[in-house]
Amino acid sequence: MPTAATTAATVITWAIAVGIILIGARSLWTPEAAADFGIPGTRTEDPSVRAWLSVLAVRDIGYGLFLLIVLLGAGTHLRGWMMLAGSLVTLGDTLITKLSGGPAKAYLGIHATTTVVMAAAGAVLLLS
Repeated sequence: MPTAATTAATVITWAIAVGIILIGARSLWTPEAAADFGIPGTRTEDPSVRAWLSVLAVRDIGYGLFLLIVLLGAGTHLRGWMMLAGSLVTLGDTLITKLSGGPAKAYLGIHATTTVVMAAAGAVLLLS
């Protein structure tokens, strides 16, 4: 029987998996949305920038699908490892956004918060 903490961590994993897929899809179809995630001076009308944003969007969609796969077919420990690995991706996004001069609301409010939530959920799943 799962504990309340394990259930909460699993729900968080589902929310992040679906959320990152939606964020990736939004970025793929509406590259201007990338500016919302703290990339200052993003010139989304530039074809090179659009191509790069498409790469990031596909990364997000793919990572969300990886999480869905482990949610549907793996145990709590693998789910935990996936969340911890994912928190490294979001930590990288945090650092890139901060070092690029992005606003604190983006690098702290979006990326760093996601990093902490993913790492905490991953730790709970690993310890379950």
